[in-house]
Amino acid sequence: MRPTLARAGGGRDRASLVEKAREAIEEGSHSFAAASKLFDRLTRERAWLLYAWCRRCDDIADNQDKGGPLGDQGTPKNAEDRIQALRVLTRRAFEEQPTADPAFDGFGQVADECGLTPDMANDVIGGFALDATGWAPTNERDMLRYCYHVAGAVGVMMARVMGVPDDDGDTLDRACDLGLAFQLANISRDIVEDAAAGRVYLPAQWLAEKDLAPGEHARPENRFALASLMPRMIALMEKHEDAAKLGAARLKFRQRWAVLSAANIYGAIGRKVLNRGQKAWDRRVVVPGYEKLWHVATAFFEALWNRPKGPDEPIIWTRHDYRPVAGW
Repeated sequence: MRPTLARAGGGRDRASLVEKAREAIEEGSHSFAAASKLFDRLTRERAWLLYAWCRRCDDIADNQDKGGPLGDQGTPKNAEDRIQALRVLTRRAFEEQPTADPAFDGFGQVADECGLTPDMANDVIGGFALDATGWAPTNERDMLRYCYHVAGAVGVMMARVMGVPDDDGDTLDRACDLGLAFQLANISRDIVEDAAAGRVYLPAQWLAEKDLAPGEHARPENRFALASLMPRMIALMEKHEDAAKLGAARLKFRQRWAVLSAANIYGAIGRKVLNRGQKAWDRRVVVPGYEKLWHVATAFFEALWNRPKGPDEPIIWTRHDYRPVAGW
C-alpha cells in the first residue's frame, strides 16, 4: 500500500472545511459567531476553524452534541477512551493525515497556516482530561489552571491566528487572560447546571469559607451564600479582562474591535450573575441580541480610542503560571 500523502486539512478542500466550521460556530456560540464577523475574511475563517475543533473536542469528551446536555459518561474507561481519541485525531491533524472528521481536518489546516503547535493543542485537551477524571479545584490557583486549559490556551492559539508572533510573549499572556476571563464568566453562569452534572469548578476552599459542601453548594437553600462568592469571582474575571485589553491594544483595528466585543459580551454575563444575586441561577443568564449590538458598538469606540487602563493591580503573572506542573 502506498502511504497517504501528507496534506494540510487531510487533503480536504479548504472552502468546505471553512463552511463546516462556520456552521459549527453559528450553532454552538452566538456570541463568538457575532464577534467573529468583525474580523477580516482570512482571520474570520481561521477563527472558525479553530472554534470548530474546540467544539468538536468538547462534544466528544462530554459525549454530547454541539454543546447540548451532557451525555452518559459511562465508565472511567469510556471517558479515558474519548480523551485518547482526541489525542489521536489531533495528532493525525498535525501530521496532515485525514481524520474522517472535518473539525479535526480543519484544525490541521489552521495549524499549518498559523504555526499552532501540538503543545498548544495538548494543553487544551488537558482540560477535557481533568473533567474526565472528575477533578475539582481545591484553591483559586487550581481553578485558574483549569481555566487556562479549557480557555486560556485557546486564547493563546487565537492570538497566533491573529498573527501575534511566537516571541511576543506578553501579548500571548494577555490573550491567555482573555480566555481566563471568559471561563470565569462561564463558571459563574453555569454553577447550578454543572452541579446537576456532578461537576464543581468553584474552589473547595472558597466553598468551605461559606460552610458550603461541594455537591450541596448549588441547592436552592444555599443560593444566598453562593451569591456571596460572586463579588470575588467577578472581580477575578474583571482583573483578567482588564489585563487582556492591554494585549488587544496591540492588534490591528478589526482584530481589536472583535476581541473587545467578545470581552464586553462575556464580561456582561459575569456582571449579570453578580447583579442578580441569589436569583442568578433561577434562569440562565443570557445577553440578548440588542445588548450584544450595544457591546459591539461600545467596543468600536474603545478600539478607536485604544487606551485601556489595565487592571488595578500590577501584572506579575504570565500564562506559564497556569500551565501544567509536575504532579498536577
